[in-house]
Amino acid sequence: MSDRHISQHFETLAIHAGNTADPLTGAVVPPIYQVSTYKQDGVGGLRGGYEYSRSANPTRTALEENLAALEGGRRGLAFASGLAAEDCLLRTLLSPGDHVVIPNDAYGGTFRLFAKVVARWGVEWSVADTSDPSAVRAAITPKTKAVWVETPSNPLLGITDIAAVAQVARDAGARLVVDNTFATPYLQQPLALGADVVVHSLTKYMGGHSDVVGGALITGDAGLGEELAFHQNAMGAVAGPFDSWLVLRGTKTLSVRMDRHSENATKIADMLGRHPRVTSVLYPGLPDHPGHEVAAKQMRAFGGMVSFRVEGGEEAAVAVCDRAKVFTLGESLGGVESLIEHPGRMTHASVAGSALEVPADLVRLSVGIENVDDLLEDLQQALGR
Repeated sequence: MSDRHISQHFETLAIHAGNTADPLTGAVVPPIYQVSTYKQDGVGGLRGGYEYSRSANPTRTALEENLAALEGGRRGLAFASGLAAEDCLLRTLLSPGDHVVIPNDAYGGTFRLFAKVVARWGVEWSVADTSDPSAVRAAITPKTKAVWVETPSNPLLGITDIAAVAQVARDAGARLVVDNTFATPYLQQPLALGADVVVHSLTKYMGGHSDVVGGALITGDAGLGEELAFHQNAMGAVAGPFDSWLVLRGTKTLSVRMDRHSENATKIADMLGRHPRVTSVLYPGLPDHPGHEVAAKQMRAFGGMVSFRVEGGEEAAVAVCDRAKVFTLGESLGGVESLIEHPGRMTHASVAGSALEVPADLVRLSVGIENVDDLLEDLQQALGR
């Protein structure tokens, strides 16, 4: 980040960190450096340290500086997808025979990576309710090298006390990894609460417009940052320059979008809580949510994700998804448009039969930034009034 970015206010950092005016033209938006290689001034004479765009690209550098600033970290790294970022992190932190504690509610792709990929090269894992620090402590073994947390979690919107679990991990000599995709750095700052690494699917709120796929790792540990950067280059699943530019555009409006996402989601959760066909609403902004007090302590607001359960079981939940009109039936989340899905048959089908299996009557909403009255009306008609 340039020395001129002296403000520590998030909204200012989001717009200016990494976004240095182009020195040739003065363009206020960093260019898309759609290039694979760079002219050298003599053998080994690199300009700005750039030699090959897998190793570094100026547009990706701008995004990585922006991400590090927003999370309060010392090093940010951008990847081709969230799972590519997770894969790089696991191969950096772990060796065959090591152990990881994973949450009992997590993104299906993360679980698949542990259960079907990482386990094949000798890494062990066990599941714990990360909302209970004592349960995390009980799951740790002498071989544990990392504790993995999602908060809020996907799709049950569970809340983990990051500072408390960070202490548990430190006591065991393990790293704490926090997937901050649902909250974003605008609502929650895991590194400041003791996490070692933050993971993002940039596809979601950071990009914010459902037009890019990407992932990121951010750490406050300079040494770990160098190790991650080595593996990023060695493994090669880097963010491309155009994808980096799209996410960099998205982070500039993150704060105003998250304010609206959270505002709309709160009103929708309140309505669902009063609806006779809804049996349970999962949203940390509700006072009766078991993690509400912790969320209020570590989050600025409660985010745009809402899950709920309906009477009538799985078929009734699927029918609600099918009847929605303003909410688009689709996977993913975090865009300006509202999405609805059935996790058991869609995003979390891969966890069926495991300790992470989700309820069949569950519906997940990614609440967008449309007029909330239109969203409320749509859900009411989808539920059958």
